Amino acid sequence: MVPQDEILDTLRHVIDAEVGINIVDLGLVYRLDETDGALMVTMTMTSQSCPLGEHITRQVESLLRTKYPQLKSVKAEITWEPPWIPGMMSEAAKKQMGK
Repeated sequence: MVPQDEILDTLRHVIDAEVGINIVDLGLVYRLDETDGALMVTMTMTSQSCPLGEHITRQVESLLRTKYPQLKSVKAEITWEPPWIPGMMSEAAKKQMGK
């Protein structure tokens, strides 16, 4: 089993190109579930009209498969519940966005 904080550190390398901030600090990663070597990443986008959703989920899956070859499978799934709001960002992300 891979520690969740390690997975989150890895996911900080995935940048939302529209805003230039990583998906963890943006608050886009909602949940990590690992069962019997299968990792499910439940995440969202900043809006339902975000054109990068599919690109970002593929990037998440590829990065995690490469970094953790011991995982049997990796799947990133987008959800819209709860909807993302700016308050979900880390303090570092808020500073970077001037908030």
